[in-house]
Amino acid sequence: MTAKGGGARVVRMSNAFRHRPHPQHEPQRRYHLGGQPIEVARLAPGLHIVATPIGNLGDITLRALAALAGADLIACEDTRVTRKLLDRYGIATPLTPYHDHNAAKARPMILRRLAADAAVALVSDAGTPLISDPGYKLVRAAQDAGHAVTALPGASSLLTALAVAGLPTDRFCFAGFLPPKQAARRASIAELARIPATLVLFETGPRIAATLADLAAGLGRREAALCRELTKLHEEIRRGDLESLAQGCAANEPRGEIVIVVAPPQAQQQPSLSDTETMLREALGRVSLKDAVGEVADATGLPRREVYQRALALAKETKMEI
Repeated sequence: MTAKGGGARVVRMSNAFRHRPHPQHEPQRRYHLGGQPIEVARLAPGLHIVATPIGNLGDITLRALAALAGADLIACEDTRVTRKLLDRYGIATPLTPYHDHNAAKARPMILRRLAADAAVALVSDAGTPLISDPGYKLVRAAQDAGHAVTALPGASSLLTALAVAGLPTDRFCFAGFLPPKQAARRASIAELARIPATLVLFETGPRIAATLADLAAGLGRREAALCRELTKLHEEIRRGDLESLAQGCAANEPRGEIVIVVAPPQAQQQPSLSDTETMLREALGRVSLKDAVGEVADATGLPRREVYQRALALAKETKMEI
């Protein structure tokens, strides 16, 4: 818009133009690999979810390096942690903290940068962002505002542990961190016990023995793997049943980042019709219909409705009073 007065022309620029650097001040966008500088293009505007190594800094993709070097801003949990990665590869992109404690204040600033056509990369301290890390609300807000959101896959302690545990991988359930207090933790474990899949959980060294003991009490003697410090110098994989792993950790507390992988429950063989009827006859001779149905359903794993219908049919056939 042009304003008149004294012959001067005043041009008001849009926010997007005002935030775009002058060509002469365009930052150097490059990373170093094998001692050689590699120039990269500016990253496309939008929010880019970039996976970073979970320990070994060599576990980063070329696409991730180009994205981090080509971004206008990198939002990260701890600037000191991410700076080590950037220094390793000679990346000079500015950093801004984004974590659970400052997200409410930091999120609007990042959204303003996105509205000004900035390219923002979101990283966590290790692995794939949003997996037990902050970021969900930012991704949702960026999508709601119409900004492009792109994910760059890479390292994940969840998948790394699952691959090395030696347990079934065709179906798994990621449960993150269990509650720190025992009562809530045991309640969560009781819910997980019914899931017919391999379980994957995160835990810390100080709580690992108590968590494994509660898992053993709630899930029984299932096979499990304790995966510690994955991809790092002191990587360790312990295998055994939950009880033996709990005892080992109680005697010698492990340190570092830990992933627990637990085998799925063994499939129960469905009882035959005659076996079910035998169990029903015996139960009905002792307790009420309701209690008998509950008892047999719990023992066989059959749906209560199915057991109830069978009990009614059995009573009709034998003229048993119920």
